[in-house]
Amino acid sequence: MGRVDALSDLLKSVRLEGAVYLEAEFTAPWCVQARYGLASVKRRLAGADHVVFFHYFAEGGGRVALEHGTEMAVHPGDFVLFSRGDHQRMGSDLRLPAREAATFTEEEARAAGGIIRIRHGGGGALTRVVCGYVACDYGVARRLFDAMPRVVRMPVGTGPASRLMAELLRAGLAETGTERWGADSMRAKLAELMFVEALRRYVQDLPEEKHGWLAGLRDPQVGRALTLLHGQPKRAWSLDSLARESAMSRSVLAERFNSLVGEPPMQYLTRWRLAQAAQALRASGQPIARIAQDAGYESDAAFNRAFKREFGRPPAEFRRAKVVRERG
Repeated sequence: MGRVDALSDLLKSVRLEGAVYLEAEFTAPWCVQARYGLASVKRRLAGADHVVFFHYFAEGGGRVALEHGTEMAVHPGDFVLFSRGDHQRMGSDLRLPAREAATFTEEEARAAGGIIRIRHGGGGALTRVVCGYVACDYGVARRLFDAMPRVVRMPVGTGPASRLMAELLRAGLAETGTERWGADSMRAKLAELMFVEALRRYVQDLPEEKHGWLAGLRDPQVGRALTLLHGQPKRAWSLDSLARESAMSRSVLAERFNSLVGEPPMQYLTRWRLAQAAQALRASGQPIARIAQDAGYESDAAFNRAFKREFGRPPAEFRRAKVVRERG
């Protein structure tokens, strides 16, 4: 219960915006490459500053490689999530000369109902891929994405635990073939749901020795502490009170929290309060003084200094930059 609540809390502050936007049919032999990053979705989501892409291999498979050397085989039913804007190569044979995705002509890439459709390859075995993305504010979601590898492959499978993802993917595939009213909105919501379900599956399958914020969510004791901090961020927490309510000693909490999450509990709380302040600056018209008070700061000057350390610019400039980006 606690693990899900803490993850939900972070995702609510992140404000996800997604879309299913491309359906591709590749026939062997084939090899394509692209940089899936912020620039590629700027026209769709002018306010985004971080984008996570995913591919679902509805039929067929091949290999995927990132620019820094990670390479993996992908199979029918695999869901592949890219947490950074890496230059990637994908194909039946990665040794082939790669076609840049941006060079597909209008004859090869057809847009209908908001979906780009690509047909490419040598006419052999078919691979069908559905692509989507989720956009968010990296500053608010940094601890989430920093805890993830650059690419994650998740077999959807056929068991009960995979039923939700399979249903979401089937719904997404159905919406790619329609131009009904509301199709764009439906695809956006499905992309967000796929991303959240992928995160839940990733946390569930983390190896025991894994460290990071997501590993902390899964740990019963640290997960409890995280839930308490997220559930009552304005409370005047101390290490003693947090340890007592997490059913741990002060020393065990400090050591285990720092080992898994990568920072002490009180430092984590400060950064979480600042993340909530960033969300309030972006999404509300509250005065900065009120946001500073809610974040636990008695003076605007102290809040300004802390916020600038965390996000690289003072609160007023952060708010203005968001307005400019969202207006394009």
